[in-house]
Amino acid sequence: MTTKTRTIGILTSGGDCPGLNAAIRGVAKAALGQGTKVVGIKDGFRGLVENRMRALEDGDVSGILTHGGTFLGSSRDKPHKMEMGGTVMDMTEVAVSNAKKNHIDCLICLGGNGTQKNAMRLHEAGLDVITLPKTIDNDVAGTDITFGFDSSMAIATEAIDRLHTTATSHHRAIVCEIMGHKAGWLALGAGIAGGADVILLPEIPYDMDLVVEHLLARRHHNKRFSIIAVAEGAVSKNVEKDGKKKKKSIPDEEVEGLIEEPVANRIAREIQQAAGLEVRFTSLGHVQRGGSPTATDRLLSTRLGTKAGELLAEGVYNVMVGIKGEHCVAVPLHEVAGQTKIIPRNHAWLKTAMLVDTCLGDRMGEF
Repeated sequence: MTTKTRTIGILTSGGDCPGLNAAIRGVAKAALGQGTKVVGIKDGFRGLVENRMRALEDGDVSGILTHGGTFLGSSRDKPHKMEMGGTVMDMTEVAVSNAKKNHIDCLICLGGNGTQKNAMRLHEAGLDVITLPKTIDNDVAGTDITFGFDSSMAIATEAIDRLHTTATSHHRAIVCEIMGHKAGWLALGAGIAGGADVILLPEIPYDMDLVVEHLLARRHHNKRFSIIAVAEGAVSKNVEKDGKKKKKSIPDEEVEGLIEEPVANRIAREIQQAAGLEVRFTSLGHVQRGGSPTATDRLLSTRLGTKAGELLAEGVYNVMVGIKGEHCVAVPLHEVAGQTKIIPRNHAWLKTAMLVDTCLGDRMGEF
């Protein structure tokens, strides 16, 4: 097959997650196999701006399928708002210029919602791009699932399993904080899979009175332990009612030099005060991002990467490669950038949680 793309650049942006190396491998092997030169860009968009890149050969991506993280390195830098020597500058033109100086016909960007927006900005500035949806939060629009999600859900589920052991032994309630600022896919999936008794999500502002009522009812029925799975973006109805802007509770980012209190800590304290139960809390933090990808994520990453290779050969650019049902599809990037996929109130997973008597902090009503 004659390829319409001579050279590609590939970078990983945003938080790391399992499956990134598998996706890089999928793209690179497919591209190299059809005669396309592959250039690896270090540390995300910052490496593009600073022109830190090198050609990748088959040997560079051999043996990395099972490895966690990204061998290219990543960063959260944005080309249009990048700190350079203590000053925040718009480096978009520099990024595009460096890509063209290196004869890059198309830039492959692996990342989440922020990466989709940054890639769109580069496209609008004159650079052809293709993106792959990476995030443990599973909140990228235009795709049924993102790579990294399954691995992180498995990690969070195992953590809940382990918390069950100590909660049962000591007759405690334990609050487990799981990543997810705006979307609660990870907390909901792991909560159901791990048998959490309460699941609190960003999409459903919770009523603490209902949570306490549920926990006390369990105790009344001689169920002397409870697990509360909480997405880090969960917010109470009182906060929503007051119209106060919710602060992020981000265990892996610093705000003015101080790490904010985990939301699990606050909720555990509220439950203990209101219900009189012995409560403990834990925040999983970075552990959800680490380790080897599951078989599901290895397969998904490879499928998305090789589909990108097919699109490159055809000269199809400025799309995100997503999953729809059983198929890899090219989704126009402008339909994805700036969008967040949250859990709809009628989603089947919510109904499943309710049918096994899981409290969602709200009287959800009939589906």
